Amino acid sequence: MNTASSTKHRRPSKETADQVAQRGPAVILVQPQLGENIGMVARAMLNCTLLDLRLVAPRDGWPNDAAYKTASGADVVLDNAQVFETTADAVADLGHVFATTARARDMSKDVLTPHGAAQEMRAQLDQDVKCGVLFGKESVGLHNDDIALADSILMVPLNPGFTSLNLAQAVLLMGYEWFQAATEQPDEIYEVRLDTRRATKEELVGLFEHLEHELTDCGFLGVEEKKPAMIRNLRNMFQRARMTEQEVRTMRGVIAGLVKKRKS
Repeated sequence: MNTASSTKHRRPSKETADQVAQRGPAVILVQPQLGENIGMVARAMLNCTLLDLRLVAPRDGWPNDAAYKTASGADVVLDNAQVFETTADAVADLGHVFATTARARDMSKDVLTPHGAAQEMRAQLDQDVKCGVLFGKESVGLHNDDIALADSILMVPLNPGFTSLNLAQAVLLMGYEWFQAATEQPDEIYEVRLDTRRATKEELVGLFEHLEHELTDCGFLGVEEKKPAMIRNLRNMFQRARMTEQEVRTMRGVIAGLVKKRKS
């Protein structure tokens, strides 16, 4: 759906640690259960110059003394951590979100390794698109509704008979690849200059809720037991389009126009 022109562009081969930290992706922990795990995540993040930690409904509240005890001095990450009630709130300002999962989900999304995701993040950030990575709670991972907010799936290719990682390990794998990508000599890439910026997740959720409200009102989403899956399918479809802010406004205008016509 994007209208764009492409020109060859080579990214600078090296950035300073401060520049990497300022541009790094957000690490979003959804319903983390143990403060100790949050602390170890902060430690892994600072190892890789990642500073943007976001917590969605941490089970034991925030701040958490146990997190500081296991952070091994990564206090700067914990001191600046942001807390949100919902995943949608936590990703509202982001343009591209990766969801980590150890198993295939019934959703049509690009699936990337940590290395591939790091390269994609670099390309997105070169377009001033803010990125983030979702990590689920220790016991069950991410809910499908959280994954539906993501643009891409991030999976680590490990022993298929045993893919279990703890939270800090998963963050470190992603962070390491991001850190390496910052100083890696990149291949030639194509810079895509959009007529308008990428839509944020807040703008996309606004579109989703607008559409879902009207589809419920007209009876399309009237079967309650099927409604959650249908909503996820619709959201995934629009996520794959990588819509711009202008396209979101246009689509909302289309919905409003159709509703006005139906009710007149």
